[in-house]
Parts: sequence; structure tokens; C-alpha cells
Amino acid sequence: MNFKKVVVAGGGVLGSQIAFQTAFRGFDVTVWLRSDASIERAKPKFERLRDIYLQTLEASKTNPAAWARGFAAERPDDTGIDALKEQVTKAYEGLRLTTSYAEAAEDADLVIESIAEDPAQKTAFYQELAKHLPEKTVIATNSSTMLPSSFAEATGRPAKYLALHFANEIWRNNTGEVMGHAGTEQEYYDMVVEFAEAIGMVPLQLHKEQPGYILNSMLVPFLNASQALWANDVADPETIDKTWQLGTGAPAGPFRILDIVGLTTAYNIAIMDPRAKDPSTIQGKIAAKLKEKIDAGETGVNAGKGFYDYRK
Repeated sequence: MNFKKVVVAGGGVLGSQIAFQTAFRGFDVTVWLRSDASIERAKPKFERLRDIYLQTLEASKTNPAAWARGFAAERPDDTGIDALKEQVTKAYEGLRLTTSYAEAAEDADLVIESIAEDPAQKTAFYQELAKHLPEKTVIATNSSTMLPSSFAEATGRPAKYLALHFANEIWRNNTGEVMGHAGTEQEYYDMVVEFAEAIGMVPLQLHKEQPGYILNSMLVPFLNASQALWANDVADPETIDKTWQLGTGAPAGPFRILDIVGLTTAYNIAIMDPRAKDPSTIQGKIAAKLKEKIDAGETGVNAGKGFYDYRK
């Protein structure tokens, strides 16, 4: 694996995390964003990630439990932690943000697509990107639910296209699910596995295509069941979360998880179900209630408010 220049397309919850973690681990990172307004929305996310990394590293000096696995396999001494803090600052200062396909694609070794969960947007992005990429570039999608085979031809390089999926808070929950499609060549699959390990992830290799990979195949039904309780007015989000936490010992409930994922992503996944078009169905009710919160600007942790208020 000779990847050096990595492009991350999208500056949302996961796109920003992928870009920052990749830069932190020493790669040359460019972030492609759709518009100047998108760039301005992304900047506070990178500032927040810088601060989280710095604070977490400093806290780990006196509290080993604060250590995040994505920083390094083992916690170093204080001098080593200070060196990692310098890496954080260097990563933040080195990130490049652009709206130009040509600028982003120039000499790119790997593109990680992390734009909206909208098939039309992804297809249009790949078709335009293909006009600018050098022949060597490998493309990976971070799509939460869509199969790489759905977009392989649109990329113009199906043999070099596959999925690399991350969990939220990737510096701490450091998984990298690697999933090819029938046309992915093993050489490029192996490169992406090696890359995932190089940025501090634990590569989790799937043997075949699966909507939702491993993690979301388990997580999405859980979140859907929780949202159904809320949409049917069975209980409020706080009570549902409390029930899950007390009953299982989990550190966070489903609505806290949804805030981390981002309600826009949750909504985009919800409306992919054809039943969501009917407001009388539970799927339609979930979509409508998520849309109300999005319209109110309550999209999750990055917005300062979702199901919970993070501005306090």
C-alpha cells in the first residue's frame, strides 16, 4: 500500500472524522466539499475534533481509561503523549478544503466518499470525479447502507472500488469494515485493509456484500425499533434511552446514538424505505418527526442540539 494523498469527499459527522483521523496518522488529506457554504459548516467540526483529540490525550496522562485506541495501540509516556498532541495540531493545520474536483483529484491515491446517503448525489459525484482522477486512484465509499455494486460502474473504475465503513467517534471506536463487490480486485481490497490499519483502525473484512455491513446490520434495526416507540408516542426519547441503559448496562441509549450519528443521516436512511411516503405508516411517522427536528436545526451533537441539548 503506497497511499500518501487521501481525499475525503464530504465534511459531515463521519467525513470530518475520517479526514481528521487520516491527517492525524500522517497522511496528506484534502477534503472535497460541495460549496463554499459547506466549507464554512465543516470548519467548526474540525476545530471541535482538534479540541477533542487534545483534551483526550491530556486526560490520558492521569487517567489511562481516557486513552482512545485510534491514537495508538498502546498509551505512551507523557513525552509520547505530548508528541501526539503536536501531531494533532499539525493535522489540523495541514487539512486542505476545496470545492474543486480537479484540485482534490490531482495525484490522489485514495478517495473516500462520505457524502449524503442519496443514490442520485453519489452517482453524480462519481461520474464527475471520474473525469479528473489519475488512473492509479482507488475509491472507497463510507455509505452506511448502500452496496458498492450499485455505484461501481459510475466510478469508471469498478475493479478499484469498494466500501470502507467507519463507526462514529473513530478515534475511540476504531473499526474499519472493508467490503468489496463482485468486481473488486483483491489487490485493491488488500490495499484498503492495509490503509485502515495504517490510520489506527481494526480492519474487519467482509466476505460478501451486505447492506449495512456488520455493524449497521445490527444497529439500524435497533435504532428503528427505538424510533418507532417514539413516533407511536409510547415513550419519550429520554425514557427510552434510560430503559435501554438501565436494562443492559449500555453507556448510551438509542437517541443519544442518533444524536452522534446525526439526524440528517437518520432521515436520509428513513426515507429510503418506500413506506415512508405514507404518513400513516410507522416509517412515515418516523420520517416526519425527524424532518421536524431537522427543520428546527436540531440535527445532533454537531449542531449543539438534537434529542439532547449539548450547549449547556
